[in-house]
Amino acid sequence: MTQRVCFVTIGATAAFNQLLQAVLDSLFLRTLQASGYTKLLLQYGKDGHSILEDFRAKVASGDADNHGIHISGFDFNKMGLGQEMSSVKAAEDRTEGVVISHAGSGSILDAMRIDVPLIAVPNTSLLHNHQVDLAEELARQGYLVHGRLGNLSAALAESDILRRTRQTWPPPNDGADPSGRGLAGVMDDEMGFYD
Repeated sequence: MTQRVCFVTIGATAAFNQLLQAVLDSLFLRTLQASGYTKLLLQYGKDGHSILEDFRAKVASGDADNHGIHISGFDFNKMGLGQEMSSVKAAEDRTEGVVISHAGSGSILDAMRIDVPLIAVPNTSLLHNHQVDLAEELARQGYLVHGRLGNLSAALAESDILRRTRQTWPPPNDGADPSGRGLAGVMDDEMGFYD
């Protein structure tokens, strides 16, 4: 049987239990199944294990349905998430899947470097909400799908379209600096020094 993997990561620093609950929702699991997914792998962080265990208990008691999806998870991988993200790439026994990630810059860049379809879901409970800005801009540029907690099924469908049209990272560089400010300008922006 051909596998299709959906890997979900909430990141290493901030809990994002709402994302875990959203991907364990019956409607989303049904959408995964209808889209040919066979496995859901969760990186649930330090606080998310109980969410997965509660879901497993509900499945065992008949109060929830995993819709034929094999669901597993882990808290953190000290070696990074490259192997897990790569598990969604197409292979001899695997159809290309998707990564669903919080919209943190590190996780987004990792997925873009590995060149896998990515749904970035901002954790709107974080201060200053920079994740929304990042997800919106990278979606506008064609690198990822900006996912929303209340509508992950639509984001999954959108990721199938993105699979055929997504931009590669890093973007091609013709050597020209469009800002005309060079490395110093980039560093000024990063440090918060604006003209």
